[in-house]
Amino acid sequence: MGLFDLFRKKPEPEQVQTPEEEKETLDKGLEKTKRGFFDRISHAIAGKSTVDDEVLDNLEEVFVTSDVGVDTTLRIIDRLQKRVARDKYVGSAELNNLLCDEISEMLAENDNTVSSQADFTVPEGHHPHVIMVVGVNGVGKTTTIGKMAARFKAAGNRVVLGAADTFRAAAIEQLEEWGRRAGVPVIKQRLGADPASVAYDTLQSAIANDADVVIIDTAGRLHNKKGLMDELTKVRNVMQRLVPDAPHEVLLVLDGSTGQNAFEQARQFVAATQVNELAITKLDGTAKGGVVIGISDQFKIPVKYIGLGEKIEDLQVFDKRAFVKSLFGDQK
Repeated sequence: MGLFDLFRKKPEPEQVQTPEEEKETLDKGLEKTKRGFFDRISHAIAGKSTVDDEVLDNLEEVFVTSDVGVDTTLRIIDRLQKRVARDKYVGSAELNNLLCDEISEMLAENDNTVSSQADFTVPEGHHPHVIMVVGVNGVGKTTTIGKMAARFKAAGNRVVLGAADTFRAAAIEQLEEWGRRAGVPVIKQRLGADPASVAYDTLQSAIANDADVVIIDTAGRLHNKKGLMDELTKVRNVMQRLVPDAPHEVLLVLDGSTGQNAFEQARQFVAATQVNELAITKLDGTAKGGVVIGISDQFKIPVKYIGLGEKIEDLQVFDKRAFVKSLFGDQK
């Protein structure tokens, strides 16, 4: 099959996971974090019949040490105090359900997102829909791009990838391998080529072949905010010669297993670039999944995707309530 044969026929939607299968994947992916939370919460309420001040103090320590973050922890404890005062008597046996309710409501109240494309459809008026992906090396950026490409294609879209991370050894080859697995073309140049030139070629090819989605990989470094800003601004400006409002999404990929370091990376990239979406990866191999709650609460940027394993279907659109229910176990 030649490069342009991939574009000639709009792909038929492929079979994706059912809601029940997605829930099973989520539960399995969060197993280490969930076990850690349960163990610590059980210790925090040992010997207690009600959620009193001592329990709240112990819970505060649980959340802070679980990488939820201090600010978000204080908001959760404040909500629990008000709930206990309002309901007069809250037994410790009810705590998981109470936490599920309060954290879900807190995240919903903070959600200032315009409706996200949860089913990997393309927003109306975007043709092609252009996504630029940023993040430091090692966070799973290229892997996330490959999974996104497969999911967008499974939804019936024509997808093209741009290998604009031209500085890291093997980055181009890694993206090409994911393109092969997903069955989508990858536009590339030589190692060390101008990333903006690669992005331009990618959009040019996508427009010529009527692609629906373009995903651009970018260099994974943050050694100099000005240097990163200048490079990504150049990529953005070059793409806008062909698609005036590109990129429609700037997706920052963070490694959830790094805990508080993920917060710091988010702060630096948000300060240096125009990030408007987040993806948090590698949640299946860590007990630090609480970082998703903190990042979702602290930043005015929505978490759009979470990564729960190596398989393509292990990339899920982030559903706040489903995530919290899976984490704390809604026993109702």
